[in-house]
Amino acid sequence: MTTCPHCLVAFQDNDFRTLLGDDIDGQWLTVTYTCPACQRLVVYLINADAGTFHATTRGYSNVGTLEGINSRRLIIPRIAARKPCPTEVPDYIAKDYSRAALIMEDSPEASAALSRRCLQSVLRDTAKVKPGNLASEIQEVLDKKEFPSYLSEQIDAIRHIGNFGAHPMKSNSVDTIVGVEPQEAEWNLEVLELLFDFYYVQPVVAARKWAALDEKLRDVGKAGMK
Repeated sequence: MTTCPHCLVAFQDNDFRTLLGDDIDGQWLTVTYTCPACQRLVVYLINADAGTFHATTRGYSNVGTLEGINSRRLIIPRIAARKPCPTEVPDYIAKDYSRAALIMEDSPEASAALSRRCLQSVLRDTAKVKPGNLASEIQEVLDKKEFPSYLSEQIDAIRHIGNFGAHPMKSNSVDTIVGVEPQEAEWNLEVLELLFDFYYVQPVVAARKWAALDEKLRDVGKAGMK
């Protein structure tokens, strides 16, 4: 199974692999397929160990999971689609999130730095944590026990994936660009999406439902909700 970076629909499809050539870094090839849902072309540039591929072949599009693959860069579209940032999120936070998502493919390190700053902004804006380093601020909001368990686990995992102990600069200066794994940068964005929903979207949804119920009660001559 693969997920189309244009429309985010998951499907299983055959791809077309074209071997471009070899150099000191190994083999270079393109992997292309057309999404059956949105009919858009998707192209990846693959670097593999020498001898991994011997000719142009057809196969499944999860080529990035095969042994011998060193890197897999999305070429078309320029970046993978993500859900739009909710309109309820403050602009200055939404901008950091959008920039972090935009540069994820080119620089996971820079993306992670932006998403860590975005996470810190969310915690200070909503949870009113005491300004400090990101690790201590995460701990403070966890100690408040206001998150459901699934969200507590997700945000706590950022500290473990980020490995603040091995990379103290990550916790002391969120803007510092240090080495990270692509999975860490991706995880940061996913946790931010959960926090956006919890802190900004759901309170608005609940308020709208409350107001609608209050209006219905008043329409039938009953006292409004308190």
